[in-house]
Amino acid sequence: MFTGIIEAMGTVVAIKPQGSNIDITVECPFTHELKIDQSLAHNGVCLTVVAINDNQYTVTAIDETLKRSNLGQLQAGNNVNLERCLRVGDRLDGHMVQGHVDTMGECVEVREADGSWLFSFKHPQGPGFMTVAKGSICINGVSLTVVDSGADTFSVAIIPYTYEHTNFKDLKAGDKVNLEFDIVGKYLQKMAAGYQSK
Repeated sequence: MFTGIIEAMGTVVAIKPQGSNIDITVECPFTHELKIDQSLAHNGVCLTVVAINDNQYTVTAIDETLKRSNLGQLQAGNNVNLERCLRVGDRLDGHMVQGHVDTMGECVEVREADGSWLFSFKHPQGPGFMTVAKGSICINGVSLTVVDSGADTFSVAIIPYTYEHTNFKDLKAGDKVNLEFDIVGKYLQKMAAGYQSK
C-alpha cells in the first residue's frame, strides 16, 4: 500500500530483456536503505527489489505489467517517480494507492497557469475508469486532486514543488502515463452496477 507521495526520483541505468519480462536497473538516493524482496512503486507500479549493487538496484516487470503500464517504454536516462510502501503509523498525506495500475492515459495538454501547471489527460473507458471533480487520481505514482472530469478525460493542477520533484517536469502532450483510479470509487461503481442488475 502506498500514498502517492513521491519520495525521490530515480534514474533508469539499464533495461535488460528476460524473455517476455524486463529487468530495470535504477539509481536512487535511498538505495542503501533498500533490501531484497522490498516493494517499491515505480511511476505508480509496485515492483519487488531483486538485486542491489552499491547505489543501484534492480526490479523485474512482467509481461502483464508491461502491457498495462508505461514501464515498457522506459529507456536508460529516464526519470521514474519512486515511493516505498506505507508503514503502519505513518501519516497518510496523499490517498490510498495500491500500486496496481489500471490503465495508461495520454497527456493531451500542458498549460502554464501563472506559477502552476494544468495537465489534461484522456483515458480508455472501462469498468472503474472514472474520475470526479475534487476526487483523487494517481498519475505515475503521484496522488493528485482532479480539477475537471469528463467521461474519458480529466485535468489536474501541479504546484511548483511537485513539478520539480517528480517526472511531471518531463511530461509533454502525447506521452503515456500510468493511471490508478481511486479504489473507493471503483468499489462504489461495482456495487452500484451489481444493484442495477438485480
